[in-house]
Amino acid sequence: MANTIHVDVVSAEASIYSGEAEFVALPGEEGELGIYPRHTPFITRIKPGAVRIKPAGGGEEELIFVAGGILEVQPSVITVLADTAIRGHDLDEAKATEALKLAEEARSNALDKLEIAKMQSEYAMMAAQLAAIRKLRPKK
Repeated sequence: MANTIHVDVVSAEASIYSGEAEFVALPGEEGELGIYPRHTPFITRIKPGAVRIKPAGGGEEELIFVAGGILEVQPSVITVLADTAIRGHDLDEAKATEALKLAEEARSNALDKLEIAKMQSEYAMMAAQLAAIRKLRPKK
């Protein structure tokens, strides 16, 4: 199909998604990226957030939370190498809310600059995961 692009989303643990898509959107380091087939090649870092994949031929949008990583775009292939990737339907809002609270406590109790930076990073990732969960929830 000429109007599709192959998408692979992988983490250190597993291949999360592999298939043809009409469109992909994800959080780039400099802002939200939208990629269609035959896009200009580039490589960039991605931030924690939701990857949205519109599958070829219609169907329900595939949503995947990534905790950062690298994006490579070629005219016919998109590769997302994620630090951590979780399918949208596997995300747990209660666990993410609790983890966010724990990260906030750890961040406020951090003593040295390195520990503060690490806790801020953890807090930002959990906040992004919670935002992605809320974005992924069906509207009632």
